[in-house]
Amino acid sequence: MGTIFFTFASIVRLSLISRQNPAMTQSFETPSAKILTGPQKALRKLGLNRPIDLALHLPMRYEDETRVVKLRDVREGDVAQIEGWVSHCDVRLGGVRQLLVTLDDGSGTCLLRFFTFYPSLQKNLAPGKSIRVRGEIKEGFAGMTMMHPVVKSATSELPKSLTPIYPSVAGLPQAYLRRAILGGLERADLDNAIPDEILNKNALQRLWPLREALLFLHYPVPDVALATLEDRSHPAWQRLKAEELLAQQISQLQSRRGRASRQAPMLAQAGVTRLALAQQLLKQLPFALTRAQTRVVDEIAQDLARCVPMHRLLQGDVGAGKTVVAALAATMCIDANRQCALMAPTEILATQHFAKLVSWLAPLGICTAWLTGKQKAKERREMLALIASGQAHLVVGTHALITENVTFRQLALVIIDEQHRFGVAQRLALRSKLQDGQEPHLLMMTATPIPRTLAMSYYADLDVSTIDELPAGRIPIVTKLIHESRRDEVVARIRVQIAQGRQIYWVCPLIEESEALDLTNATQIHEKLSAALPGVMVGLLHSRMPSVEKKAVMDLFFAGQMGVLVSTTVIEVGVDVPNASLMVIEHAERFGLSQLHQLRGRVGRGAAASACVLLYSSGDAPRLGQAARERLKAMLESGDGFEIARRDLEIRGPGEFMGSRQSGDAMLRFADVVEDIAWLDWARQLAPVLLDQYPLLAQQHVQRWLGGKAEFLKA
Repeated sequence: MGTIFFTFASIVRLSLISRQNPAMTQSFETPSAKILTGPQKALRKLGLNRPIDLALHLPMRYEDETRVVKLRDVREGDVAQIEGWVSHCDVRLGGVRQLLVTLDDGSGTCLLRFFTFYPSLQKNLAPGKSIRVRGEIKEGFAGMTMMHPVVKSATSELPKSLTPIYPSVAGLPQAYLRRAILGGLERADLDNAIPDEILNKNALQRLWPLREALLFLHYPVPDVALATLEDRSHPAWQRLKAEELLAQQISQLQSRRGRASRQAPMLAQAGVTRLALAQQLLKQLPFALTRAQTRVVDEIAQDLARCVPMHRLLQGDVGAGKTVVAALAATMCIDANRQCALMAPTEILATQHFAKLVSWLAPLGICTAWLTGKQKAKERREMLALIASGQAHLVVGTHALITENVTFRQLALVIIDEQHRFGVAQRLALRSKLQDGQEPHLLMMTATPIPRTLAMSYYADLDVSTIDELPAGRIPIVTKLIHESRRDEVVARIRVQIAQGRQIYWVCPLIEESEALDLTNATQIHEKLSAALPGVMVGLLHSRMPSVEKKAVMDLFFAGQMGVLVSTTVIEVGVDVPNASLMVIEHAERFGLSQLHQLRGRVGRGAAASACVLLYSSGDAPRLGQAARERLKAMLESGDGFEIARRDLEIRGPGEFMGSRQSGDAMLRFADVVEDIAWLDWARQLAPVLLDQYPLLAQQHVQRWLGGKAEFLKA
């Protein structure tokens, strides 16, 4: 009964607010045909294009304007609403021009100070006027003071709900945004897209109707426990989380089913054991595959034997041996007289893949082409001709592979390494290079293991293969946490390693705010190490160097002629130098946890004992921040990439963990895949039921929540 009453009261309150403020319900849609005002452009910038977008733009906090308190009951620092009369109003001209107003509420006085004001404000604050002000109380020589408080007439009615404060951008005042959102709430279709009897079946708790939940979250009653709004545990929040996760799961299931209706070339017929090139490669490798590698190769072969496009994610810890799996997948494709493309996020990683794959595949008579954006024109023309003619069986490169002038003759398999480092548009572009109406198979690889909750949500449309076993003989990497004040001890350790014929990485953080600062930091470290290590070749590598210089530096390091390589994070993934035994990470507190683990994985690839030194600094603060401490503690406690990934997800949340999978857009705005795992399980069970029994309603639900973003979940 209480729920029905609240719903009715909410609708009545919304109608009253609208009647009292007709401007609030004016259309705030911004069609492209009309000239947009500044605030309308700002709405577009926030992605608030549809009425439902406005309705789902929820407050980040609330202010309580429903109560008036007495000055005698407030303390410094309180944000208070006071009602009284103006006893004095004066413009002070000496020094900074300001309007000084004295407010008396019968229990005390408060000085209102305005540095920016207009004649209309001065008129409304004339002595004798009854006003209501809201602001932060400060104590000074003049007693209680408010700086630029919000001023209203004392005759205005007190609101019945908390006042929402919305996320905004420059040029979009809160008052305008509130009116726009109120209009959106009136125009949006907030009827339940999914029947209540379906939604509440097996639900964790009885869900509020969507309209009621949104009205409450925009205009909560004053006596609500604010903590339940802040931690999103309130029943109104539960409705939004459940609906959002359900939309995501339906979209992912649609993607999986849609893929099953598309065509791809059949590349294998009877598994790896019948494929000549794969067998030849296995025989010539200087090592045997692990059980885990053999298992995932079989899973890939089974996919390639079907005429449905493979959409598989290959995950494995640093050094687990994903590249050889990719090579075997390529041989299956080439054995069927088709072409394979492998795309890597950086030229350094692409170069290393190219060198390794050529060494494995050239003896088998496989022609491998090389394509990057910085090739000389003649070399590029030669490579493009090889690719277009089909003479190049395998093409390795960077994002240059997806440019329009790259034409494959018979592309059938696309392998994307470190897929999370590519934008959605880039991955979709490579997948869209159709041959005879057939879509190529897609194998994505990552050395950042995907925690179970992410695999269930963001990657629900993928088949996931996991290499959960490292090659035999790997020596665990010792991780040390050292304050930067002990830098000399680290340099002494480097001298010992150099004397033993080993090589060292010294990685400097990327300072996103300034490439110049990033470069200066790396350059200074390079100069200091060069001076401290006479007779040792110390190299410098950073993202702004020309490709030719980068290649020259890396060639010297690969050849063992360079003892120490000072680098920014361009060597984060893929670089494989077995002789490197020490990784020093400068300002380790600035790195993400998965990034630290990736860097640590650059050593420990040979027979020598290896170590990773995390140099940290607390700066001017007495100690590191909580998140930084948790990251460094996790590095010390675990060398398992899957455990690292789980803890990284807990620390950073899915948005940052996912990187650029969604082009920077957080696909879940309200739900949290870690905290709301129970709702995620519920949505996974309900999604196929809805798609099978209520397909139109399911599609309507996806459009309401995801709009055009649904495609990004399928990339």
